[in-house]
Amino acid sequence: MEPITIKTFYKDIFGGVCPEIDKMLDADQGKDIGLFNVFDISQLQPTCAAKAKMPYNRRTYYKISLIKGKNKVEYADRVVEIQEHAILFATPKLPYSYTPYDTHQAGHFCVFTREFLTKSNSGILLDEIPIFKPGSDFVYELSAHQANDFELIFNKMHQEIGSDYPFKYDLLRNYVIELIHNGQKLKPLTASSNHINAASRISSLFIELLERQFPIETQSQVLSLRTAKDYADTLQVHVNHLNKVLKEFTGRTTSEIISSRIAQEAKLLLRQTNWNISEIAMSLGFEEVAHFSNFFKKHSNMSPLHYRDQLFDIYK
Repeated sequence: MEPITIKTFYKDIFGGVCPEIDKMLDADQGKDIGLFNVFDISQLQPTCAAKAKMPYNRRTYYKISLIKGKNKVEYADRVVEIQEHAILFATPKLPYSYTPYDTHQAGHFCVFTREFLTKSNSGILLDEIPIFKPGSDFVYELSAHQANDFELIFNKMHQEIGSDYPFKYDLLRNYVIELIHNGQKLKPLTASSNHINAASRISSLFIELLERQFPIETQSQVLSLRTAKDYADTLQVHVNHLNKVLKEFTGRTTSEIISSRIAQEAKLLLRQTNWNISEIAMSLGFEEVAHFSNFFKKHSNMSPLHYRDQLFDIYK
């Protein structure tokens, strides 16, 4: 997958309605400003604040938010009510929606890409951090004292990002890691189930996650979610529950939907690229070409090579 541009990164965050951010990016000559930034919610311009309500969408960044105010967070089949203070750790792998209940919102959030944190010499691997693993809790309630401790770290971030210290981004990486470690010591907020909307939400989130895997654009791109269990773990639901919901909404099982979408992508790659069969098989998550060939035959009644040759014959 092609790397996102800096402006696309911020468009994802603010929905393309924050011209102040465009001005900042145009004026800044540093690269890391696009891979990391920190914001004071109370100081955002009105056009930026309009994006406070965050619907489910494709996110390509990690986000740590110190929340002050009454809010609701929805993900998978769960709803988390935030009454006063909380810290939220969001990853690209977990779609969620965020809705403020009142206009008196405050706090801070920092956003960063995987590339930003992997520049650290700490050897930290984001997907191996418990707080970012599929199935982990990611919203944590804070006491006023705990919120103050987190705010001190965010204040250091604000101060440092505006400085001319040549190694400020190394220091900012350390602050991010400090937030993560402090967050992992906390007790997660209790989530409740909203049975009226949960099934619909799970179904739409599953489709969003599935489509996020595509299109396959480079030979080095490999599907990160391959099985029904992969999707269930990411959505933090049991695989049987996911299967039941999708069966009710689509008439097909989880595996059937995944296989159909992979078969569709396989045909596109055979038609539109000059990749060999082995390269296509690997990008779609098949370790053996024979397994891919059997899979393709099951869905198209012909081998991948025959399918491609047939296309060539049509255009001769």
